[in-house]
Amino acid sequence: MLLLLILADDFTGALDTGVQFAACGIPTRVVVGEQVDFAANDAAVLVVDTETRHLPAAEAYAVIAKLTREAMSAGVFSIYKKTDSALRGNIGAELSALLKTSGERQLPFLPAFPQIDRVTRDGVHYISGVPVTESPFGIDPFEPVRHARVTELIGEQTDVPAHSFPTLKEDEAVPEQEGILVFDAGSLDDLASTGRALFQNGKPRLMAGCAGFAALLPDLMKMTERRTVTMPKLDPRLLVVCGSVNSITLRQLDVAEQNGFSRLRLTPRQKLDPGYWESENGKEALQGINEMLAANPRCIIETNDEGGNQPTADYAAARGLDLEGLRVGIASSIGHMLGKLFTSPALGTLLLTGGDTLLQCMNCVGIKELEPVCEMEKGVVLARFTYRGCTRYVITKSGGFGHEKLLLDLADRIAAEQT
Repeated sequence: MLLLLILADDFTGALDTGVQFAACGIPTRVVVGEQVDFAANDAAVLVVDTETRHLPAAEAYAVIAKLTREAMSAGVFSIYKKTDSALRGNIGAELSALLKTSGERQLPFLPAFPQIDRVTRDGVHYISGVPVTESPFGIDPFEPVRHARVTELIGEQTDVPAHSFPTLKEDEAVPEQEGILVFDAGSLDDLASTGRALFQNGKPRLMAGCAGFAALLPDLMKMTERRTVTMPKLDPRLLVVCGSVNSITLRQLDVAEQNGFSRLRLTPRQKLDPGYWESENGKEALQGINEMLAANPRCIIETNDEGGNQPTADYAAARGLDLEGLRVGIASSIGHMLGKLFTSPALGTLLLTGGDTLLQCMNCVGIKELEPVCEMEKGVVLARFTYRGCTRYVITKSGGFGHEKLLLDLADRIAAEQT
């Protein structure tokens, strides 16, 4: 029986939220796309990656409205709109689509993820102590965050009223205002306190937030289908495929390389020439990658140029590609490359960083559904899927997650658990 529908706007976000339930043993599925058969679902929690983060606001609104109508017609009671913990994407459009289509009066929104030091105080969203607009997310080349005050960010895309409130005390009444209710949270206790206040008179039909608040929902919703989840043994060979430009991830790559990872930077041609991996040059490059994987159990393949991405920007400009064409072209190229490597005997455990990278890689091998298994670190998800009759595992993370030694620590942990 479907107890909760979660609508996420990208693949890594869908997984880092779905895993909050899967890690409790609650049957959870993560699917991609807006064509969803709710009647055929056999999981307690269904997470839909709508792939709306990069769409125009009106198109994102239409997708969320369509899925909301279909879900409610199918008898789904509780819907959670998963938002990015750094406030990227079409947040105002998507929250308003959910609220207006549902016919409900209010949509409680808890954007904080205090477990990774992303908090909301006095209506302003902070990343590691600075307003989100002053963090790496404020200078993201594809989706910079322009407002740190959450109600202002929402108001850019909708005329639905948005109100800011402090953390609710456990027995405090929910404010009466109609619209989107944004709640502060500086700690996990704050999230839990507001959550208990929201649930004191039964389950809210609508909720919104990131993986931070979602982690509390199994208890708040009294989900009882639980089983022990154990982490499977993984191939100790680790290939990190990075399509992120986030400075947090770039530092992780540098630290990994300094500690013995082999590191390959794809050339502008490899990233942006359609059909490159099917060409003779591409086949030679793939042979070289296979040799790298065979020679070193810890490898990185990334899409960033050394010293900055100007060479790739110039190559894209010479071919008439705008930022969106650049983003899609690079993600598609990575997907085609990995599709060629998937049957390589030298390929071990995959770690993919960036939602676009994950989506294109799965598309190129025909995978539309992943099952989250557990979190290896906050925001770092182990998931499984079936490929050619075999179960395979992939580790995923958003570009903005993790401490600087994350990749090294993950590789050490995977290797240690084989003994």
